[in-house]
Amino acid sequence: MTTLLEQIKEYKEQFKKKAPAEKQELMKRATEELRASGTAQGLKAGEKAPDFTLPDAAGKKVTLSEELKNGPVILTFYRGGWCPYCNLELKAYQRELDAINEAGANLIAVSPETPDASLSTKEKNELDFLVLSDEGGNAGKAYDLVFDMPDYLIEVYKDSGLDVAAHNGNDDWRLPKPATFVIGQNGVILFAEVDSDYTKRTDPKKVVSVVQNLNK
Repeated sequence: MTTLLEQIKEYKEQFKKKAPAEKQELMKRATEELRASGTAQGLKAGEKAPDFTLPDAAGKKVTLSEELKNGPVILTFYRGGWCPYCNLELKAYQRELDAINEAGANLIAVSPETPDASLSTKEKNELDFLVLSDEGGNAGKAYDLVFDMPDYLIEVYKDSGLDVAAHNGNDDWRLPKPATFVIGQNGVILFAEVDSDYTKRTDPKKVVSVVQNLNK
C-alpha cells in the first residue's frame, strides 16, 4: 500500500498536467499569501486544547472532554469532502484506525461542513471514526485555524463548479487550515502540525507513533 504522502505526490503531479496554468498560479499565490500573512498559525504543543461539542454525521453531539476520558485524542481538521487531499488523508487514517485504537487513542475528524455533507464524506470514504461538523467554524477558530479565502480564489473555485459556502451551510468563504493535534487525557496538546499549504498533510503513521509512545 502506498503511503499518504506518496498518494498526495501522485495526485499533485496529475493536477499539474491537467489544470490550466492560470488556475495553478492563482492557487499557489493564495497559499503563499496565506503563509506570509501570519494568519491562523494554529495552537502549539504544550497549550491547552479548547473543549468543544459538535454534532457527528448522524447529528449526535460529541464533546472533546468526554472523549478524552476514554484515552488521548487524535484531532484532525480538514477542509471538506470536496477536497481530494482531505479524502486521501481521511482514508489514510482509516487504514491506521486499528493501530490507533490498539494504542488506546480515539480519532476525531472535524470540518466546517454541514452534518449532511459530513455524512456523505463518512459514507463515501467508509470511515469508522468520528466525523464532526463545525458549522460556523467556532472550533476551528478556537484552534486558530480559520482564514478568509481571497476573492480571486473564490472565483477560481466557483469557476470549477465548487461552492464551498454551500457545503458549509452559510455565505462565508472561510476554511480551516488542515491541522493535526494529539491531545493528552489532561487536555494538553502533545503534538501539533499545521501548514498553510493545503496539499501538505501529516502522515498518519507519524501520529500513530506519537500515541504509541505515550504508553511506553
